[in-house]
Amino acid sequence: MLPRAPLHTSRLCLRPYEPADATDFFRLLDGDRIRFQASFPDRLQAVRALADAHTALLNFANDWKTGRFYVFGIWHRATARYLGDICLMPQNRGQAEIGYYLAAAAEGHGYAREALEEVVRFGFGAVGSQRLLIRCYADNERGQAVARALGFQLETSPRRPLWFRNANAVGNICRFWLSRV
Repeated sequence: MLPRAPLHTSRLCLRPYEPADATDFFRLLDGDRIRFQASFPDRLQAVRALADAHTALLNFANDWKTGRFYVFGIWHRATARYLGDICLMPQNRGQAEIGYYLAAAAEGHGYAREALEEVVRFGFGAVGSQRLLIRCYADNERGQAVARALGFQLETSPRRPLWFRNANAVGNICRFWLSRV
């Protein structure tokens, strides 16, 4: 089991959630619910009320203990303001997927890039991943720019037949990979 320790960058503290974070966690999700709906429907479904936020944070702590899922809240170090969330989910064969979101007001300041850079180190270091994945929508230019800035490479996906279930949805997703050097 990896210790539930924070990660620090020059401006950010990425730390596993504590029970006291439930209100901030819920307010951010609830305030940006419409904006997050397409990319994070499972998270929004699980956190519909403040009580759900408490449960989600407890589940994150349990997931951390089992190594299934590592979720960090993102806080600004100077102001202690809660900015968003970033997580790493180990998969099979040394692969892990990274997902993240920021409050609308926190976008455009380089926080996503800074947080991602630290989680990449965590993924390749403490977790021992060999390959990292970020998925984002084809029209999410900011998300793609963050991935590319850290060296993630776009995967050229095979064309799926029209009869394939969710063929349009799959075609709207870009997959970016970064391998351990």
